[in-house]
Amino acid sequence: MTAASPPSTAVIRVSRANFDPAQFEEVEQMTRDTGSYLIPAIGRLDGLIAYYVGASVEGSMVHVSLWQTNDHAEQMGQLKEMVVDARRDADAVGVTFIPIVNYPIAWSIQPSQARAGSAPPLN
Repeated sequence: MTAASPPSTAVIRVSRANFDPAQFEEVEQMTRDTGSYLIPAIGRLDGLIAYYVGASVEGSMVHVSLWQTNDHAEQMGQLKEMVVDARRDADAVGVTFIPIVNYPIAWSIQPSQARAGSAPPLN
């Protein structure tokens, strides 16, 4: 599988949260359940390249997404399904969020480039 390099304007959006590890099963279930309404809502936003969500038994969860520009990533801050609905569901199982950060991409590597030992600069 190969993928195109992201545009030079792309940003990685990282949303992290913590919870009591004893609540892992509840948090993991909440994470899966919120996907039922977050996936279609996020999928409607312009500029989305990829989105990943996971929770760890160590008491941490993360949403990592790749967007074409910072402005595209900033749409998440106004998405009702995220800032109201998912926040409510996360609060209900004891999840505490830390500030969200958007990171400009310094470099990237694709699987075929990793095997070849080199990665071209961003466009």
